[in-house]
Amino acid sequence: MEQGTVNQVQTEDSVLLFVVAWTITEIIRYSFYTFSLLNHLPYLIKWARYTLFIVLYPMGVSGELLTIYAALPFVRQSGLYSISLPNKYNFSFDYYTFLILVMISYIPIFPQLYFHMLHQRRKVLSHTEEHKKSE
Repeated sequence: MEQGTVNQVQTEDSVLLFVVAWTITEIIRYSFYTFSLLNHLPYLIKWARYTLFIVLYPMGVSGELLTIYAALPFVRQSGLYSISLPNKYNFSFDYYTFLILVMISYIPIFPQLYFHMLHQRRKVLSHTEEHKKSE
């Protein structure tokens, strides 16, 4: 195994899941930013920015979590990125445990971010709909 990578999980379907989700997300996000800077934001781009995350965000997060989970046995076996005692810095770090903590952190963080985006969607798109009706 090459240091720093877990080749065994690079062909997992979960990798494709998060790569597709985040690629589409970034295309939409940067199209939104570009058209906004040009002061010509098509409604379709705005709608996509504030709507497609409903599917893409859980899809990307699921892909990330499944990929991390698939990598855990290889990380544990290889000791990837882990530092054990004794060493001159008197410091240890277990990457395997760190990855588990990262996965657990999604439990409180994901809903907050997701509901924030739902709130933003309601605010931005309802404002757009009201503006269209008044024209």
